[in-house]
Amino acid sequence: MAGNSRRSDRKVIEFDSRSFSFRKVRRDVGRAVSFVSGYLAATLAAAVLAYAVFAIFFSTDTERALRREIRMYERLYPDLAPKAELIRDAVAGLQHKDNEIYEQVFHTSAPDLDPTGRLDFLFASDTIPDERLTSYARDKADSLLRLASDVDAAFVKIFEALEDSSLVRPPMKLPLRDVSFPQTGASIGSRLDPFFKAYVWHEGLDFIVLRGTPVYAAADGEVVSSGSTKKSGNSVEIRHAGGYVTVYSHLESRGVRAGQTVKAGQQIGTVGMSGRSFAPHLHYELRLDGRTLDPVNYFFGSVGPAEYANMLYMSANTQQSMD
Repeated sequence: MAGNSRRSDRKVIEFDSRSFSFRKVRRDVGRAVSFVSGYLAATLAAAVLAYAVFAIFFSTDTERALRREIRMYERLYPDLAPKAELIRDAVAGLQHKDNEIYEQVFHTSAPDLDPTGRLDFLFASDTIPDERLTSYARDKADSLLRLASDVDAAFVKIFEALEDSSLVRPPMKLPLRDVSFPQTGASIGSRLDPFFKAYVWHEGLDFIVLRGTPVYAAADGEVVSSGSTKKSGNSVEIRHAGGYVTVYSHLESRGVRAGQTVKAGQQIGTVGMSGRSFAPHLHYELRLDGRTLDPVNYFFGSVGPAEYANMLYMSANTQQSMD
């Protein structure tokens, strides 16, 4: 056994207990480095081996969940692919039928709307579990197939109605030309009276346009009345097929008389501010069998989809009427 030792810069003097003498021993740096390197290599190899054994024979909760999802995808994908193909075919067929209806009714092509435009949430951050997305996609596919079947049946009824010559269509033309959505005022509902500053019931749709702007009949019909009152000013009332009646109020001039037959698009007067009117505008009403309807709901065939959406917004959110 080695006893006490004294160290110098280069040599070590060591006492040999067997011979009871001192001797000089040189340091072997290479052997120490080799020993440390071997120890580190053996430790690293043992760690790699342990990790490999653990990865092969043991699984974490995350790995097991991923394997379950993979098996679920393998089971569901063969069913989802044919359904997706059916939905694409159904949508293509519905778009074709929709275009035919627009051509027959509105004499224009249907708006090209991308039905996948509302699926942006699928490209958002991945915060929804894949299992829920897959389940949602499967349920949505089934729902779309059922909806496509229902819509197809509805199209059949629509085409049957279009072939019926006795079908009565409501007045759908705008009573003004080149009118844009910023000129759309308050529609039916409780609106602020510009004179009394109180909310009263408003029974028509206001168009805010310049005085003297031509006003046209919204559909074929017969003029029921053409006269003037204190409230409505100069006004024209036209009766149409199917019990529909249109009223045009606050006119500056009237170009038709009672009992006269008019055609859709025929000029019947000009815009003014006669009667109780806050500013030049056309007050337009639509009635069916004495019941007041919201005229803006029938203009979708006269303007583009974006323009019509803006008209709906303006008519619903304008709180003050012009009369």
